[in-house]
Amino acid sequence: MSAILQVENLETAYGASQVLFGVSFSIEEGEMATLLGRNGMGKTTTIRSIMGLTASRGGAVSFRGERIEQRATDRIARMGIALVPEGRQIFPNLSVKENLIAFAANRNGSKAPWNIDRVFEFFPRLAERSNNMGNQLSGGEQQMLAIGRALMTNPHLLILDEATEGLAPLIREEIWKCLAALKAAGQTVLVIDKYVERLIAIADHHTIIERGRVAWKGSSAELGADRELWHRYLGV
Repeated sequence: MSAILQVENLETAYGASQVLFGVSFSIEEGEMATLLGRNGMGKTTTIRSIMGLTASRGGAVSFRGERIEQRATDRIARMGIALVPEGRQIFPNLSVKENLIAFAANRNGSKAPWNIDRVFEFFPRLAERSNNMGNQLSGGEQQMLAIGRALMTNPHLLILDEATEGLAPLIREEIWKCLAALKAAGQTVLVIDKYVERLIAIADHHTIIERGRVAWKGSSAELGADRELWHRYLGV
């Protein structure tokens, strides 16, 4: 099986300050993978480099067999990568329904694509608030909308940066259940989050980043069995 996303020796800097030093990992179609590490270690920069939001200085990023590290962000998105960014970044002056409609596409050519009805079935809270403006939603509802908006593009790969950051525990549980359902449906997902216990339960494999370098890679079973890794790299 070939990787849907292949990141090889990725190097990225902000001006004279280098942040990534040869980051490499891959994701197979249908897998759920994670990027783990303490704050400031390079996880978000890795995502930004994959999406073309921050230009890389070295290495290669391949998506579905095509090199993308030199492509513009809009072209990368149209190839079928959808990002749920840190901070959610929904349109505050559009309604829930309008936020979803604005992103409607079928980039993976699905015969049963995500549409508004399907998103509302997946997130009943959004259906109840379909006419509310984005700035009238709670943080949890905004995160559901950000995920629903990404799903409306019918992506080959869904990326979530800080999937449950700042959410109340009950809302976090809803997001975990949604991610588990997406994985069960065959959606390829890359997640950044700090709740290792929950990620181990649903993800296939993990990459830990420490100071811009890959410090460890392995399966959920391997990560779950080595609590020393958690203390050394994740601060838990």
